[in-house]
Amino acid sequence: MLTQKMTFDEIINYRRSVRKYDKNKSIDSKLVKQCIEKAVLAPNSSNMQLWEFHHVSSPKILKELAKYCFNQSAAKTAKEIVVVVVRKDLWRNRQKAHIKYLTKLFGVKTNNQYTNREKFALDYYKKVMPLTYFDFLGIFGYLKYFLFWCIGFFRPIYRQARNSDMRIVAHKSTGLAAQTFMLAMTDIGYDTCPMEGIDSLRIKKLLKLPIGAEINMAISCGIRVSEGVYGERFRVPFDEIYKTW
Repeated sequence: MLTQKMTFDEIINYRRSVRKYDKNKSIDSKLVKQCIEKAVLAPNSSNMQLWEFHHVSSPKILKELAKYCFNQSAAKTAKEIVVVVVRKDLWRNRQKAHIKYLTKLFGVKTNNQYTNREKFALDYYKKVMPLTYFDFLGIFGYLKYFLFWCIGFFRPIYRQARNSDMRIVAHKSTGLAAQTFMLAMTDIGYDTCPMEGIDSLRIKKLLKLPIGAEINMAISCGIRVSEGVYGERFRVPFDEIYKTW
């Protein structure tokens, strides 16, 4: 475990997916919670914050979780696990929370008393978000997709209109928060491993999640041992992925 304060470059380079943790070194749950509090400051689509973080420190539940993570070492030796969950099904709750916040911020006024900026912000959550997220058996999503595609012949338009598209949007936003959490953990000298090789259905049942919730990843937490890092970091040559225009 590192004790000195790291620079951002050092954090980026020190962070690794750690596959095995020191069984003799504990971590502080309060500090892990603080890292989750930093995670929710991550950028996300329309600031809808369609995520939850299930912080597991119970030995009994950790043992079950490890089994549902196929008993990989990163799960079996973890001191704690944070299950990152996508909650696209809560879009109406988040929409209402935004409207309530903006109404309090701008004050209760008649429609013509709001500035153009205030009207735009309120209309965005009152009208655009329902248009974006509402769907019925996938039918409305495909109608929107076809309509936007037609409009797209004449001008630029947002094209992610189907339910499957919005699932991807929600998972991308949640992934940004998960990465922020892992960097925050590195900053305090704790190690993590994002795990997608999991039985998401059994984890949902274990955590009593509703049907609309989706597991984004499970992140194991602890203090690394040397063999927990599998060799030097490998990346394909930068020239292959960097393009200039």
